[in-house]
Amino acid sequence: MRKWLDAHYPHAERVPVSSNAEAAKLVKTEWHSAAIAGDMAAKLYGLERIADKIEDRPDNSTRFLIIGNQDVPMSGEDKTSIVVAMRNQPGALHDLLEPFHRHKIDLTRIETRPSRTGVWNYVFFIDFKGHRDEPGVAAVLEEVRLRASELRVLGSYPQGVL
Repeated sequence: MRKWLDAHYPHAERVPVSSNAEAAKLVKTEWHSAAIAGDMAAKLYGLERIADKIEDRPDNSTRFLIIGNQDVPMSGEDKTSIVVAMRNQPGALHDLLEPFHRHKIDLTRIETRPSRTGVWNYVFFIDFKGHRDEPGVAAVLEEVRLRASELRVLGSYPQGVL
């Protein structure tokens, strides 16, 4: 959207806010202003749409999570999210991924972030198909736990519909 704004409104003041909904709400009270917001926010606040599809990357998506402290039972179409810290050694990534391959568990997302615990240490955020209570998934999680310096299961939950 930055490219679109630069091309169409290069001199417009850009005011960051905490959410698209807040931007839509503020526009209602600010004369000669606009917001980047979704259809629901525009409808809720009675705003007129000026333009569609202004994103810089059409394949971009936003991920929304519901965080809770209760286990979710298996639905039959589940995903599991984990965070894993590996020791910094040759083959660490292979050691992490090998059990998933051997047990034929489909990884749907893997992201790497630098660890706060030291230079050249990384944590991996991994999503995969399956529920942590399934025997194959439980076996993989146990193998990963033995190989990793830390494993945190963020949760298992029904797959979202795209």
